[in-house]
Amino acid sequence: MKRAMIIINPSSGKELALEYLQKVEQLLRDEVGYDVVINETAKELDATNFCISACEDFFDLVVSIGGDGTLHETINGLLDQKHRPLLGVVPLGTVNDFARALQIPLDPDEAIRTLTSLQVKDVDMGRLNEQLFANVVAAGSLAESLSSVSSEDKSKLGAFAYFREGLRELVSNSAAPLHIEYDGEVWEGESPLFIATLTNSVGGFEKIAPEAEVDDGLLHGFIFKDLNLFNTLAVGASLLFGHLKDHQDVIYFTAHHIKVTSNQPVRTNVDGEEGPALPIDMHILPGHIKVLVPEAQVV
Repeated sequence: MKRAMIIINPSSGKELALEYLQKVEQLLRDEVGYDVVINETAKELDATNFCISACEDFFDLVVSIGGDGTLHETINGLLDQKHRPLLGVVPLGTVNDFARALQIPLDPDEAIRTLTSLQVKDVDMGRLNEQLFANVVAAGSLAESLSSVSSEDKSKLGAFAYFREGLRELVSNSAAPLHIEYDGEVWEGESPLFIATLTNSVGGFEKIAPEAEVDDGLLHGFIFKDLNLFNTLAVGASLLFGHLKDHQDVIYFTAHHIKVTSNQPVRTNVDGEEGPALPIDMHILPGHIKVLVPEAQVV
């Protein structure tokens, strides 16, 4: 019999996660015919360790029920594994960028139905030092401020919590010296924010990199120059309308390999969570994982 592991953050989805768990378990058992194992996270790295055990025990499917943080940890359990199960996603987070990029429904009940799909998509991952990321890496003073957004603000304000904090930091005109190498090219200067994204959705904004596809084999880089209030508002408009790469205060590039260093202490934000300090070294892993997606999608 096929085996599925459900990895669930019981506190996600405004405490409704356990209700959705029952629906997922029943669907996988009764409609798909899986033998189901359930693991609830209680502390940091639980989801990673659960996923590692699913790989080592040759499970057929791992389902992540929770927010972007739970998904990020789950995906990191697939790092360097010879056997990688299919991944199913039931998004219960604030932003759910990975689900947005794959057109997995943000409504949990609809997302659960995707677990019966026969459509599987090969999805790129990024490797950052010794971890995987599924969506975005950000570096600079703005990235550090975004890591400080509280869980309470995320619950109350959703993606606007990040936008509000980001606007506050950009208006302060705080920038960090960055040295960025990408596929043989070099940029050096002061910047409040550098982003490398795998998908079109970052922080809930689905048009940051309209050309980015989950399977295009590329990292999409954005270097923000120092911005005053007027330019900050202009960049905001570019975010909404999908023209960020054309903005005069933004440098856009694509690459397979990126290194970022600084002569000052600078931390990063990885998939919405606090990441390591610079220096960082990242590269693309084309088609590294297989994800269940809605039937209507073309693989």
